[in-house]
Amino acid sequence: MAKNKNNQTVWSARIKKNRSSIYDKVGSSLEVDKRLFKEDIACSIAHVEMLHKQKIISFKVKNKILFGLNRIKNQIIKKKILFDRKHEDIHMFVENKLFEIIGEDAGYVHTARSRNDQVITDLKIWLRSKTVEIINLLNNTIKIIIKKSNKNIYTIMPGFTHLKNAQPVSFAHYLLAYVEMFNRDKNRFKKNLNQLLENPLGVGALTGTSFNIDRNYTTKKLKFKTTTRNSIDTVSDRDYVLDFLYSSSVCAMHISRMAEEFIIWNSDAFNLLNLNDNVVTGSSIMPQKKNPDPLEYLRGQTGNTYGDLFSMLTILKGLPLSYFKDLQDDKKKVFDTYDRLKSSILITNEILNNFKINKKKMIELSNKGHITATDLADHIVRELKYPFRKAYNVVAKLVNYCDQKNKNFNNLEMHEIKKIEPKLDENVMKIFDLENSIKSKKSFGGTSFENIKKMIKNYSKMN
Repeated sequence: MAKNKNNQTVWSARIKKNRSSIYDKVGSSLEVDKRLFKEDIACSIAHVEMLHKQKIISFKVKNKILFGLNRIKNQIIKKKILFDRKHEDIHMFVENKLFEIIGEDAGYVHTARSRNDQVITDLKIWLRSKTVEIINLLNNTIKIIIKKSNKNIYTIMPGFTHLKNAQPVSFAHYLLAYVEMFNRDKNRFKKNLNQLLENPLGVGALTGTSFNIDRNYTTKKLKFKTTTRNSIDTVSDRDYVLDFLYSSSVCAMHISRMAEEFIIWNSDAFNLLNLNDNVVTGSSIMPQKKNPDPLEYLRGQTGNTYGDLFSMLTILKGLPLSYFKDLQDDKKKVFDTYDRLKSSILITNEILNNFKINKKKMIELSNKGHITATDLADHIVRELKYPFRKAYNVVAKLVNYCDQKNKNFNNLEMHEIKKIEPKLDENVMKIFDLENSIKSKKSFGGTSFENIKKMIKNYSKMN
């Protein structure tokens, strides 16, 4: 076996001319996939140990390779080796460094494998750990929201539909809606882990190998649960990439929705909450400004995450089986999306710890827009036995009367109400109380204070 002299490409024996300098600039993925160096070396170590176990390489060769691989890992960690773009990718970088350290025996490391199965194995191992990391970060988000909710069970605010006052709700109930969203995100990422527990190593370029390898050995060694079953599908498959990008996109969308609402509520028009100074920025020209830039960052980054998902879907839609260079882009999209989502969750957690609500303004706004109108319609159905549509029409007339007289429900006189519906009595006045309205919403999942207390307990046990 010839030595890899002068860092030549492994195919230099077949292809005699140098690559185009333009392609050299774009053809190398090392700047992207160098992040996989630990996974790549771990994958190679498990593979070499399996080769020795199966008597494909000798004990001496195995030990030399393991010594070299561990030395490369330590040198990279200590920054004694610099990544050089002349190496096409992290796999060839490691292999070339191995040749420099142990010589010709480095050539055995690639026996019974291809970069096609090698890169998939590396990326799956990396994604496993990063998916768990995202799940843990979301756990922190949920805990912060639960803590904030527990302090605001009795904080009353208007619930909105179409950004118009609709019905009174507890601010805690609003916040807990995001616990539901982030719990769904967690579950999506957890389901993705199942796809990341199938070991691709050993399928080679696309057909498997004629060597007597033991894929179950590397499966256990690399902490997979099972092996992939079809070699062609294995090297073609990027469903696990799409799963991660999709789950990240949905999670980013949830973060963006929260950011959008906080931006609106922080505006001077609403003034329902205020952001602390450490999560706002100033203006270069207007001295009075405190801008919610971190929230706007969260909202904006979501579009980039969507872009990575749709880009990957577009790449895959036209690819025949099995491996093509197009697939090289998967790693950059995964890394960028992971970096973006991680920073977004960290920023979200920072914001959730650094805002104050304007309870007085929330109550003021809750007393506008006749937001107990539905309560009144329900009361008429119960007390007067009217069909709901008839009750609805009675309340609509009362709303129109209030608008004409520039009044709210809670400052109406009884005689005014009786003009619209004579059968109503003094008990109707209780219906206009915001707190009573919230207390009455006892149906499972509703905004009643008792429901919220129970849900907070349940969420605390779940997370």
